[in-house]
Amino acid sequence: MTGWVEEALYPHVRMRLKADRVLYDSRTDLQRIVLFENPVFGRVMTLDDVVQTTEGDEFIYHEMLTHVPILAHGAVREVLIVGGGDGGMLEEALKHRAVERVTMVEIDRGVVDLSREYLPKICGQAFDDPRTDLVIADGVDYVGGCDRRFDVIIVDSTDPIGPAEVLFSDRFYRRCKECLTPGGILVTQNGVPFMQGAELSGTLRLLRPLFADAACYLAAVPTYMGGFMALGWASDNPALRAVPQEVLARRKADAGINTRYYTPAVHRAAFALPGYVADLL
Repeated sequence: MTGWVEEALYPHVRMRLKADRVLYDSRTDLQRIVLFENPVFGRVMTLDDVVQTTEGDEFIYHEMLTHVPILAHGAVREVLIVGGGDGGMLEEALKHRAVERVTMVEIDRGVVDLSREYLPKICGQAFDDPRTDLVIADGVDYVGGCDRRFDVIIVDSTDPIGPAEVLFSDRFYRRCKECLTPGGILVTQNGVPFMQGAELSGTLRLLRPLFADAACYLAAVPTYMGGFMALGWASDNPALRAVPQEVLARRKADAGINTRYYTPAVHRAAFALPGYVADLL
């Protein structure tokens, strides 16, 4: 089966990707999942007709949402990932030898199972790592009843529609803060500011009353059209957003991780915002 897969996330703009072969197309109890092969991006996963991840450029998004907070913190032992069913974020977090446990809370078991079967280039062996604690549950419910504390919380959500809508709420962010260790870091997926400015400004409006330091940083991910993607940042330790480049470089070397997009220089530069993004904040 071949054809074109059209993403209709925005009301006035469409993106189409050629599907040389459709690997899977069905619904779970929560959403429609499609996996197909594209000549440029490799295997692609869509949820409810919105592109979530691709083999070709997943490393950009996953590296920046993982290594920026972990290396900025400098002493991470416990990580919580909310969402991230494809396993890419999990794999990146586990690259840090000092990390003792990564808890991943995914609402849809189908996403995990299909990713293990069809997207091993993204998740690798992360789901089999003994440091992985996989929980199939609603992320809001999990943080609402959790008595554990995490050094870094990564919210790897879809856009604020469908099952992920509650992950952009004041109640959720408040519970995330209560689940952080002192000086811990919360990072979030906040869409493409040029196309989804209200998503970023709305999140920062909720985070700023809760944290001493709330901002965003940027990454250029080709799959997500419209320019830079915004990644939210919140911590009660403002110094963590300004860790010197040489310190980041030493921490990265000590961690022994290899990256294709992330560098300490890119880390520092990612917090320099173009005017149109800064205006949204």
